[in-house]
Amino acid sequence: MEKVLLVTGGSRGIGAATALLAATEGYRICINYLSDHSAAEQVCSQVRALGAQAIAVQADVSNEDEIIRLYSRIDAELGPVTHLVNNAASISHASRVEDMSEFRLLKIMMSNVVGPILCSKHALLRMSPQHGGQGGSIVNVSSVASRLGAANEYVDYAASKGALDTFTIGLAKEVAGQGIRVNAVRPGYIFTDFHVHSGDPFRVSKLEGDLPMRRGGTAQEVAEAIIWLLSDKASYATGTFIDVGGGR
Repeated sequence: MEKVLLVTGGSRGIGAATALLAATEGYRICINYLSDHSAAEQVCSQVRALGAQAIAVQADVSNEDEIIRLYSRIDAELGPVTHLVNNAASISHASRVEDMSEFRLLKIMMSNVVGPILCSKHALLRMSPQHGGQGGSIVNVSSVASRLGAANEYVDYAASKGALDTFTIGLAKEVAGQGIRVNAVRPGYIFTDFHVHSGDPFRVSKLEGDLPMRRGGTAQEVAEAIIWLLSDKASYATGTFIDVGGGR
């Protein structure tokens, strides 16, 4: 089976590291991005330099019309998706729940819950034998915040990742008999520019001393877990989670 991988939010951080690692594993890769065309094309060039076929496609993956357009591009240029990494997500500045707006909550839930569910739906329409597919693998990028709650900072983000965890378990059971595996990784404090969007770009450096391992993690370390779960090496793993959080 040809391996066609879609990485949402693939222009930076964990998504970019995943795409680069996948390039060495025989995948054809679509790097999805929301707005930073230059960054996505740079990652695409790096992937191609490693010998893999790759395209960069702009799409807001919380919008189903744009997801349909995204998958149509992949169908035409790479072939039907066989592997999916739901990595795209959003976060807001630290806040207590009493100060959170409806707009903030809806944006978080659309990006972090509805988006991965819709992307998975359209992957299933290509992976499932009922639709002519040969199976596949989905990895959701959650967060250790789903276990910890992120009180006084990002309860909405933590709740969205908790929902993603529940979705991972439910979908894994729903499609296990169709040769489709669904798993998740839960990163902790990872050095990426994602923290810029939380208003605290130096968050990991400030807090890493409190971790059992006394350091923040790297996007590469998370990508290694993602690629393992995507691969046949994890052939009997579904509905499970790998925490990449330094013991947190």
